[in-house]
Amino acid sequence: MQKKNAIILFSGGLDSTTCLAIAKAQGFSCYALSFLYGQKHHVEIQHAKSIAAKSGVLFHKVLALPLDDIGGSSLTDSKSAVPDFKDHADIPNTYVPARNTIFLSFALAWGEVVNAYDIFIGANYLDYSGYPDCRPDYLKAFEKMAMLGTKTGPGGRSFKIHAPLLQMHKKEIICTGMDLGVDYSQTISCYRVDNNGRACGQCDSCVYRKKGFSEAGVLDPTSYYN
Repeated sequence: MQKKNAIILFSGGLDSTTCLAIAKAQGFSCYALSFLYGQKHHVEIQHAKSIAAKSGVLFHKVLALPLDDIGGSSLTDSKSAVPDFKDHADIPNTYVPARNTIFLSFALAWGEVVNAYDIFIGANYLDYSGYPDCRPDYLKAFEKMAMLGTKTGPGGRSFKIHAPLLQMHKKEIICTGMDLGVDYSQTISCYRVDNNGRACGQCDSCVYRKKGFSEAGVLDPTSYYN
């Protein structure tokens, strides 16, 4: 039986790399999709390319999107600093306006071209910064939109948005990846990573990552400059 194709939204970070491993373990032939969207931590794309090549994806596409021209996020705006971790109730300024909607839309478009009706995204709703486009209701709504707004939907095929990490803590994500043979030393999660791939250890993403490795009882392979 021919394997089904899947699009993996792939940043080269801990979550998306685990998603790629899960999709492969489920028998999908994988297409990895990454974005250069004006993010300050663009070094992640070099790591994404390396991981994708070693993981045997069918194709790794990197698209350039000028989200820094829109602004509204400390991840893309040179005048706005990426903050240290804070246990906040508000959505932090690292939120990139409509990012997952934009990324998923490109995944839909590519999926129609390569007959990949399964899309994997590393959205997480437990150990995360409160981004609204990581909520279960949002992902369900996008899946419905995909059915209504593509040639595929009315034709009898429907897109499936897979978010296998949605209800996992970082500890569980890391343990799942370790069981699947993921090498987390190659992944980049930091929002303030330097050009050598070293993490700050203090931004939201770093704090959740460190907490996950600690709770999993696994040695953190990340290289930190602080």
